[in-house]
Amino acid sequence: MKMLVILQGPAYGDERAYNGLRLAGNLAKREGVEVKVFCFGDAVGCAVAGQQLPNGYYHLGRMITAAARNGVEVGLCGTCMDARGITDAMVVAEAHRSNLDQVTDWTLWADRTVTF
Repeated sequence: MKMLVILQGPAYGDERAYNGLRLAGNLAKREGVEVKVFCFGDAVGCAVAGQQLPNGYYHLGRMITAAARNGVEVGLCGTCMDARGITDAMVVAEAHRSNLDQVTDWTLWADRTVTF
């Protein structure tokens, strides 16, 4: 099974991105499941490296790194990154600048798509 998880909500402030990354990471642990995550809009902030968060608060950059260890590929909308002043050097190594063509290909590749 091939799954695409699309994140659109803010990195912090509600739990949509958190829950989407939790699902992606858990799906990737299942045998025979391939997972890709694409971040649009404010969700590109999930991949910003070096975030300092209060103790006990979930850390989305670390969640991306953990998901990638299980084979999840994470793409970030380049236009959305530019609009927020996020450069390639500012994101965790396990995520990459992407574009509409790639998410279109991923959508056609996926058996199922879920959006958060």
